[in-house]
Amino acid sequence: MTTVTPSGDSAPTEIRLRRGSRVLEVAFPDGARYSLGFEYLRAHSPSAEVQGHGPGQDVLQIAKENVELKSVEPVGHYAVRLVFDDGHDSGLYTWRYLRELGDGFEERWARYLKRLDGIGYERKPRSGT
Repeated sequence: MTTVTPSGDSAPTEIRLRRGSRVLEVAFPDGARYSLGFEYLRAHSPSAEVQGHGPGQDVLQIAKENVELKSVEPVGHYAVRLVFDDGHDSGLYTWRYLRELGDGFEERWARYLKRLDGIGYERKPRSGT
């Protein structure tokens, strides 16, 4: 488990990388707490590689169900860089974006799974998970 202590306006009070349960825990001053899975974070990276350069240009991330989050690196007082084992590390997850990912988890996750299903992709989670 790795812990990052963020600072700044609307900063989370705690960010914990939990490799065993494969989640990034993010807690905010108002008591909101989210457990965001590695696949979810990777599939919703704020990077241009994933989001594109404009509305409707996002790229569906395929075969990310077993991605590992290697590290969480603070970036100034406003974000973290997540480093994944597939080499992806270009997205900066701002405090605001982490909050959006937590607040919108159910809708975003359902949309992601529906898109995968729509192209006929069958997720293959690790054995035992």
